[in-house]
Amino acid sequence: MSGGEASGGRPNNPEGLLPLTPVALNVLLALADEERHGYGIMLEVRERTGGRVRLGPGTLYGAIKRLKEGGVIEESGERPDPGEAPDDERRRYYRLTGFGARVLVAEVERLDGLVRAARRKGAFPAPEPSPEGA
Repeated sequence: MSGGEASGGRPNNPEGLLPLTPVALNVLLALADEERHGYGIMLEVRERTGGRVRLGPGTLYGAIKRLKEGGVIEESGERPDPGEAPDDERRRYYRLTGFGARVLVAEVERLDGLVRAARRKGAFPAPEPSPEGA
């Protein structure tokens, strides 16, 4: 992969993992602001996309496995909010690694460049200005 590889055969250059699959991108976006368990990731994606994207367990946990193997996410050994109701001890929480955060930024920048190119070519309309005070 471009940029060489870190120890363990993992890429050390975020661009080497791009483009991300839509599932991987949605998992990373779900973990961008807080640690979540698998079901929490599914719920966040469903809510954020207005129900347009629904990750099934097989799809989600396959993506989690690949993202963990790539060093993009990791299992958290701690419960994010010990003040909440007791969790099922089998529940695994996940978080972005530092490398994973860089991968997410690189993918968002890549997609932003595509949207800007589409707008320049007239293939995608510019956003409507929001009304004052909205």
